Amino acid sequence: MLRILFIICSLISCHFVHAQLHIERHRLKVHSPHKGISRVRNYIISSAQIPAAFDSLRIVFLADTHYPSRFDSTALNSLRTLLTELHPDVLLLGGDYQEGCQYVSPLVDALTAYRPPLGTYAVLGNNDFERCTDMITQSFASHDIHLIENDTASIYRGCQRIIFAGAHNTFSNRETTPSPTLSLSDDDFVILLTHTPDYVEDQDIAHTDLALAGHTHGGQVTLFNLWAPVTNSHYGQRFRRGLKYNSANQPILITTGIGTSRKNIRIFAPSEVIVLTLHHDTK
Repeated sequence: MLRILFIICSLISCHFVHAQLHIERHRLKVHSPHKGISRVRNYIISSAQIPAAFDSLRIVFLADTHYPSRFDSTALNSLRTLLTELHPDVLLLGGDYQEGCQYVSPLVDALTAYRPPLGTYAVLGNNDFERCTDMITQSFASHDIHLIENDTASIYRGCQRIIFAGAHNTFSNRETTPSPTLSLSDDDFVILLTHTPDYVEDQDIAHTDLALAGHTHGGQVTLFNLWAPVTNSHYGQRFRRGLKYNSANQPILITTGIGTSRKNIRIFAPSEVIVLTLHHDTK
């Protein structure tokens, strides 16, 4: 019965409530006219904890470009155009950026062609720890992309703020560090950026209002978007894509990402960019 309800909910406009947090996914996905990016997925995030100064704040979240996989040079130009059209206030990047060190520079140039007024914040993915780590870190720094590995960053409007936290998440419990949100307060509105969704189940992410992750590619190859033989998650299908919850009932949005790994193919796992619009809830 629960599975039937879940399938029905995924086909219509869905409303999710977590404590004081309300998440609304638009009923219709917006098909992107830009090559290499199949859709733009829109969510409205409502909470009394979101400061009034940040009402209508637009955040774009993207991950797993794996440039140049199926996400090739033409798609890279598409992303540059799409970011300009979406004109987010903040850009969040979820890791696994490249398929070779020679591709770091053109990717970063494209990501920074549009400069969000409140900044760009990023974490690294497991691929980025395997190669080109120093190059990515240096390129991000020189282009004003704030790498928040195991750190937090506050953005302000007047005297009000929201906090972005970044998990140091290598997909290895031995190397992964505790959540930087542990030192924060429930009084703040906190968005946690992590590469793998497993992190939110494996680690205590106390004081997190919403987590964002990628890594799974939505399965990349699926059976009608219902099941994937490979998810690259210790939890199987549980954190494959979309809005999920950890055992502490904290919400996490998992993007299907943009690029591909191993095989440059997607079947019923469309590439996407996510747009979050924050809403100060006075109810």
